[in-house]
Amino acid sequence: MKRLKWACYFTNISMAVAGNLPPILVLTFRSMYGVSYSLLGLLVLVNFITQLGIDLVFSFFSHRFNITKTVRFIPVLTVVGLVVYALWPVLLPQAAYVGLVVGTVLFSVSAGLGEVLISPVIAALPSDDPDREMSRLHSVYAWGAVGVVLLSTLFILVFGGRNWPWVAIAFAAVPLTSAILFSRAQIPHLDTPEKASGALQLLKNSGVWLCVAGIFLGGASELVMAQWASGYLEQSMGIPKVWGDVLGVALFSVMLGMGRTLYGKFGRNIEKVLLAGGIGASVCYLTAALCSIPVIGLIACALTGLCVSMLWPGSLTVSSERFPAGGVFIFALMAAGGDLGASVGPQLIGVITDAVLANPQTAHLGMRVGMLVAALFPLLSIPVYAKLYREKKK
Repeated sequence: MKRLKWACYFTNISMAVAGNLPPILVLTFRSMYGVSYSLLGLLVLVNFITQLGIDLVFSFFSHRFNITKTVRFIPVLTVVGLVVYALWPVLLPQAAYVGLVVGTVLFSVSAGLGEVLISPVIAALPSDDPDREMSRLHSVYAWGAVGVVLLSTLFILVFGGRNWPWVAIAFAAVPLTSAILFSRAQIPHLDTPEKASGALQLLKNSGVWLCVAGIFLGGASELVMAQWASGYLEQSMGIPKVWGDVLGVALFSVMLGMGRTLYGKFGRNIEKVLLAGGIGASVCYLTAALCSIPVIGLIACALTGLCVSMLWPGSLTVSSERFPAGGVFIFALMAAGGDLGASVGPQLIGVITDAVLANPQTAHLGMRVGMLVAALFPLLSIPVYAKLYREKKK
C-alpha cells in the first residue's frame, strides 16, 4: 500500500510539472521561436480543453475502460509528453510550435486522467481518516508546484533560456519514477457505473450538483488568485514584478500547500472547513481589492492560498462520501466541475480587467475591479458550503 501511495504522490507532482512549467517558459518561447502571445495563450486553452474532454469522457464511459491499465499508463504518457515537448523544438525548430502543441496535448491527457483516477485510488485504500489522506495527496501537488516554479526559474536564471529543454527532460524523471512504482503496486478495484444510464441516473440527484457547484466555485477561487496575484500586485499595488512573483505567487502556493498539509495531519469535519474557507477567501479577496496599502494587499493575496487550500480536495471528499456507489464517475464529474471553474474564473477576470483598462473613465481602477468581481466566487460558495454543513449535521 505504501508503494501505491508514493506512486500516486509522484503522479500528482507530475501534474504540477505539466501545469506550472509551461507558464514559466512563455517569454523563452516567444524570444527563441517567435511564437505570438495569442498562440502561446492557445496552448493554455489546449491544455484546458484536453483535460476537460478527458473528464467528460470518463464521466459517462468509465465502464468501458480497464481502470488498472489506465492508471499505470498515466505516468508513461506524461514522460512521452514532456520528452516530445522538449525535443521536438530542438530537432525541428522550424515546426517548434507544432511540437509544443503535441507535447501539451499528451501531458494534458495524462493530467486529465490523473485528476479523474488518482483521487479515487487513494479513496479506495483502507484508512482511518480518508479526509486526511485526500488532503495529503493534494498537498503534494501544491508543494510540487512550488518546487517546479523555484527550480525551473533558478535553472533558467543560471543557465539561460536556450537550455530550457533540459528542464523538461529532468522533470520527466518524476513521472518515470511514478511509472516504476505503479508497475509493482497492487491497484485496488474502482467502482464504475455499469453503463452510461447509471451515470445519468446519478445526475438527477440534486446533491451531486451541489457538490459540483462547490468544486466549481472552489476551483475558480483558487485559480483566479494563483494566476492574477502577480499582475495585480504589480499593477494595482506598485510592487515590482519580481517581488510580486516571489512574495505573491510563491507565498500563495506555500500557503496552499501548508493548508492541505495541516489538514492532512490534524483536520476533521471537512464541511466546516469548507465553510470557513469560503468565508476566509471572501474576506481576503475583498481586502485585496479594496485596500490600498501594498503590504496588506500582499498578505491578503498570500492568505487566500490558506483559505482556498481545502476547497477543491474537500469538495472531492464530500462527494465521494455522499455517493460511494458513483465511483470513478463522481470523481470525473467533479474534476470537470473544478477544471471548468479553474478556466472560467481567470478568463472572466481577464475580460473584465481589459474592459476596465480600455475605458478612460475607469482605467485608473485597473485590476481592482477585476479582483472585486473575483470575490463573487468565494462569496457564492458560502451558501453552497453552508448547505453541505447543515446536511452533514442532520
